[in-house]
Amino acid sequence: MSIILETRNVSKHYGDYRALQEVSLSFREGEVVAIVGPNGAGKTTLVNLLTGLLKPTHGDVLFRGTSIAGVGPVRLAKLGMARAFQLVHIFPELTVSEAIASAVISQQNRNLDFWRNASTIEPVRQRVEEVARIFGLQNRLDWLASYLSQGEKKLLDIASAFALNPQLILLDEPTSGISTSDKRPLMDTLMDAAKKAGIKTMLLVEHDMDLVSEYSTRIIALTEGRVLADLPPKEFFADPHLAAAIVGKPPVELGA
Repeated sequence: MSIILETRNVSKHYGDYRALQEVSLSFREGEVVAIVGPNGAGKTTLVNLLTGLLKPTHGDVLFRGTSIAGVGPVRLAKLGMARAFQLVHIFPELTVSEAIASAVISQQNRNLDFWRNASTIEPVRQRVEEVARIFGLQNRLDWLASYLSQGEKKLLDIASAFALNPQLILLDEPTSGISTSDKRPLMDTLMDAAKKAGIKTMLLVEHDMDLVSEYSTRIIALTEGRVLADLPPKEFFADPHLAAAIVGKPPVELGA
């Protein structure tokens, strides 16, 4: 599997504070990589560096061999990477159809007049319906986003990222704010959507370690701005001390 994204000795400093220190990672096609760690471990900084929101103090970030350090999410989306945020970033005054269409059109360098008439452009309409169907929103296309349930709003936010037609997508806490009973159905939808959309690599920031264990093919654990572990789930969870360092609980000693 070829490398699609990598960091090379990346550090990020805020004055004297070292948020990230000499992190070198590579992500390959076909992987679902979970990024985990306790609060303050450097997860958000790493994700912001990977998605072009921040420029590293030292080192470089490369997407398909090209430096993307600090290029910003708009430019990055055009190169083939998208990010869905932890907090829902939809516009409540738009319909579901309009929200997805705005993402589709942003990839086509169209102007505002085109966006206003998006529903009349057949390729855009077809793409909107395709994405909506993948996420089970085909019966909500004419609904205002503000009328959706919290779970549906989350789906719409992620669907808009998928509509950018990325090769790699980063999902930042996709199940946050979702009821426990709805988390696995949501993850199943996301995994199925990635296959249908031809997405090559998924990065997942997630606190629910049961979901991390079930859905990831590899786990990168951060602590104090450094990589603590980079392992397949089976090996990661076989070490009780390693898992405890991430969830903040001491391991249970046998016989205690």
